[in-house]
Amino acid sequence: MNENHQIPRLTRLTAILTLLQSKRLMTATEIADKFGISKRTAYRDIKALEESGVPIFTEEGKGYSLLEGYYLPPIMFTEHEANALITASALIQKNKDQSLIDNHSTAISKIRAVLRYSNKDKATYLSERIAYFKNYKREITSDNLAIIQIAITNLQLLKINYLSIGKSEKTQRTIEPQAIYHSKENWILIAWCHLRNDYREFRLDKIISIQQLTEQFSDRGFNLYAYFQEVMLRYQKEVTRKN
Repeated sequence: MNENHQIPRLTRLTAILTLLQSKRLMTATEIADKFGISKRTAYRDIKALEESGVPIFTEEGKGYSLLEGYYLPPIMFTEHEANALITASALIQKNKDQSLIDNHSTAISKIRAVLRYSNKDKATYLSERIAYFKNYKREITSDNLAIIQIAITNLQLLKINYLSIGKSEKTQRTIEPQAIYHSKENWILIAWCHLRNDYREFRLDKIISIQQLTEQFSDRGFNLYAYFQEVMLRYQKEVTRKN
């Protein structure tokens, strides 16, 4: 592996530390691939971090993680990174889900707090010079994205009252939330529906009410890419049949 053009080691060590903070487990192979270094160099970097006092836990055969409860000091963003975050903020402010807007605004405020003073001024300057013209009426059609995200990651059942698209039919359903995606300015939830005993998609703007239940469900091993592949295959078969 060619390591002649690798980034300076101190910068790389800082980046590895950031990755360890953001992921539960990381292998030496992942570190090597990420930074274009050999596995041997990755091992040396991990050892250097340990020797500097960073409590890295080694899970035999699985990888490395930071010791639970260890927190890094606030991260200083580069100007490029700050600009990317400010641009993303402009997009999210035009989103139709209020919970996403509120939570992102709070996060951006915390991010601004750790920016250097010069970058804070530039971030404010840039935020006043970015426009995003979708949803120009600033319509808010849902406020449920945040609770759905929590339910997905915690495997918690949801009970919803749902208005079926095109049928004006209201149904109450208990669902196992699996994934979400955004299409045509709407957020769509993919969930296992106990009423239909199958996967179903629910537009968030059609959810009349939502309740997070205390009961958990078993992980079905849902794969979003495989799901989309199957949907596309069914669609192609349907088109072929009609033709």
